[in-house]
Amino acid sequence: MLLSVVIPVYKGAKTIATLVAHLTETLSHISFEIVLVNDGSPDNSEEVCNQLALQYSNITFISLRRNFGEFNAVICGLNHTKGLYSVIIDDDFQNPPSEILKLLDKAQTENLDVVYSFYEDKKHHFFRNFGSWIVNKMTTQLFDKPADLYLSSFKLIRKEVVHEICHYQGPYPYIDALIFRVTKNVGKVLVTHLHRAEGTSSYTPKKLIALFMSILFGYSLLPVRVILLLGIILSFLSFLGGIFTLLGIFCLSPIFLLIASLGGLQIIGLGIIGEYVAKGYLTQSNLPQFVIKSKHTNHAQ
Repeated sequence: MLLSVVIPVYKGAKTIATLVAHLTETLSHISFEIVLVNDGSPDNSEEVCNQLALQYSNITFISLRRNFGEFNAVICGLNHTKGLYSVIIDDDFQNPPSEILKLLDKAQTENLDVVYSFYEDKKHHFFRNFGSWIVNKMTTQLFDKPADLYLSSFKLIRKEVVHEICHYQGPYPYIDALIFRVTKNVGKVLVTHLHRAEGTSSYTPKKLIALFMSILFGYSLLPVRVILLLGIILSFLSFLGGIFTLLGIFCLSPIFLLIASLGGLQIIGLGIIGEYVAKGYLTQSNLPQFVIKSKHTNHAQ
């Protein structure tokens, strides 16, 4: 099988059937499968996806027991793919199915492991665009990715890289971080980006902050190293301040201010260490990435 299309479904009851129909028409000339993952949708997405799995022989439908989040739903879907390439696409029709062929052609032509999409004009809400900008700036430093590479959720991944990504068993999967741990053989291709067909984005300030914290504390030692460096610098300045005080150059007030600064820095450092300890504890406690409620497939024998 050439291609697996992974679709995390959340409140997608009104769009998913049309999306599947468009995919079937667009990709009719290649061998492909569709993996639908219902991420605990509060609407009737599960019922609609079940019907699609009965209607189409190339659909695998997985329903999660509760809402685990987009990345967890995606990695669940990737664990059930069979294609030489897997493409991840949302259920909101902002990425037309025809654009998948651009990603596939780019990967095959240039022998790339991963192909990201990028847009001339993003139709996301301003707040989400701003959050994406911050995340991309941060990941450029943390993952050593090209500065001009936009980490779009609409991307295509080679089977071997998918296999390595699925080795990650922690409860906080961030697909792009896992990709850059495996390969740097990535490319990008310009695609069309449309307005949402239905509803509004499920990304809230709370979710974006949670993503920021997960990336920062789950995939990098940068915060600890920054605090360590600041601690060394401030300790050195404190030492110099003590010498200058003995020489009568300083009065005591600046020393007290420096001690207060060091105390605050210690509290910040303890907070960061607490983040790592908490993440490590939850990872070692076998907190699941996802829990499958049901799985339905109608593949031809």
